Amino acid sequence: MADHPRVIVSLPNATEAAAVADWLLTDGFNPVKRGTAQAAADEMLLPFALLIADVSHRRLLMHSRGRNPMTPTILIGNAATASSGDSLGAQTMYLSRPIDRAVFTCFVAMAMLDSRPVRRSVRKPVNRFDAVANGVPSHIVDVSPEGLRLEMSRERRAALPPYFTVRVPLVGVAVTVQRMWTQSSTGRESSIWYGGALSQNRSAITQAWKCFVDHIPIVGQTGLVLNP
Repeated sequence: MADHPRVIVSLPNATEAAAVADWLLTDGFNPVKRGTAQAAADEMLLPFALLIADVSHRRLLMHSRGRNPMTPTILIGNAATASSGDSLGAQTMYLSRPIDRAVFTCFVAMAMLDSRPVRRSVRKPVNRFDAVANGVPSHIVDVSPEGLRLEMSRERRAALPPYFTVRVPLVGVAVTVQRMWTQSSTGRESSIWYGGALSQNRSAITQAWKCFVDHIPIVGQTGLVLNP
């Protein structure tokens, strides 16, 4: 199956692993099922396009991916059990149980997209701007014309689906965002970072976002000027 991306499936439940493997096979992938973290780590010595693992396997797998540091990962289970020190990196997403086929397929698509360079502009660090993501209070950490990074309380992370709305009350900008990655916040153990790309927005909304990005102050500056 050389023409099909190789996906390591490290799930201890045989029934769940079989279902996930069947979905991947149907979608054109080459799933490699391994019931233990050690067996999955051994498979990581060979090239692979995606890792799907139980959240309980994260520690051993984290120490085994030096050859593939940028390969995307989907951890299945409760993200609250993963401490900030166990993060597998920016390419890690968390999927809660029970696993829905449609949501799983969306996560796989996002993970594969995240493994490719999609950002066309340099990120602009900002002074933790207030935002509301799908009704949940959060903060914007950095922005670009194509996307953003949000910081949210770890207890609230499951509230964000693969696609969500980010509203910036101060300037009245609201955009639809595709969730691209999830990572523990540096220096804030109780917080999670989300990376997102603008998706399915009307041209007027996209333009309003770009105007916001152009004029929002970077770290160390103050004041938002909308009419230079």
